[in-house]
Amino acid sequence: MAAILSVSGSPSAVSRTAHLLRHVTSRLTRHGHEVATLDVRTLPADALLGADFHHPAIVEAAARFEHADGVVIGTPVYKAAYSGLLKALLDLLPQYALAGKTVLPLATGGSTAHVLAIDYALRPVLSSMGAAHIVQGRFTLDRDIAVGDERADIDPAAADALDRVTDAFSTALPGPANILASTA
Repeated sequence: MAAILSVSGSPSAVSRTAHLLRHVTSRLTRHGHEVATLDVRTLPADALLGADFHHPAIVEAAARFEHADGVVIGTPVYKAAYSGLLKALLDLLPQYALAGKTVLPLATGGSTAHVLAIDYALRPVLSSMGAAHIVQGRFTLDRDIAVGDERADIDPAAADALDRVTDAFSTALPGPANILASTA
């Protein structure tokens, strides 16, 4: 069983990115992994915007990255890049916070014009932070995630594609849990 940190870079309390991450977290849990979550929006804004590396919440967030075997990073795409909120956190983490980690990047956005945001905006930052392996990520269109109060429905084709990248991530993780249990 691998320890996974699921990170939401969405500034919204109710977001498609959060629902996408819940879908992935559920699947990873069924595969036997232990998944913890981190919603960056819950970290103190003054610490993020003031670059307070020593703020207890930032120190604790960095420790959560350190103890994870794998990291799932989800973000909405704004202006062809990942969220500024996620950027603020990544800037405060140690330079090699992802050293030795397997990473699954995920993004949501309103247009296929932003489909390359993972590869051209997020992947280089994750690589510079020392990620051992960045698996194929997934961009999901906003229209493929119908958000309600407590639940979301993901379009079946989008869910299948998301499941495939999640399974590839699970297989790439270190340890005995990389042999997938049969789930449907």
